[in-house]
Amino acid sequence: MAHYAKINNNVVTKVIVSEADFFDTFVDSSPGEWIQTSYNMSGGVHSNGETPLRKNYAGIGYTYDSDKDAFIPPQTYTSWTLDEDTCLWEAPVAYPDDDKEYYWDESTTNWKEKE
Repeated sequence: MAHYAKINNNVVTKVIVSEADFFDTFVDSSPGEWIQTSYNMSGGVHSNGETPLRKNYAGIGYTYDSDKDAFIPPQTYTSWTLDEDTCLWEAPVAYPDDDKEYYWDESTTNWKEKE
């Protein structure tokens, strides 16, 4: 089975699963382009060690950057920046490494411990 993302104006509008032989069954006539994606992809790493494909698994609302040949998720918070290598958004402060749970507080641009 393969996964395909429908791209319209560089934005993912639909994601389907299809065997290659049946792909034409799912293709619609609306504007856009179908591009293969892999649910095993995150941050440019394939979870099974196979050849990376388009940095991240496509999701509805993701952007497709043809220059990077990558799917980029929507920006999580305005203070976060895009890692050009992984095409994932990163907080300006690293997540604490102390086995506690935290959430991002955009007003302070820092992690706060969950209570």
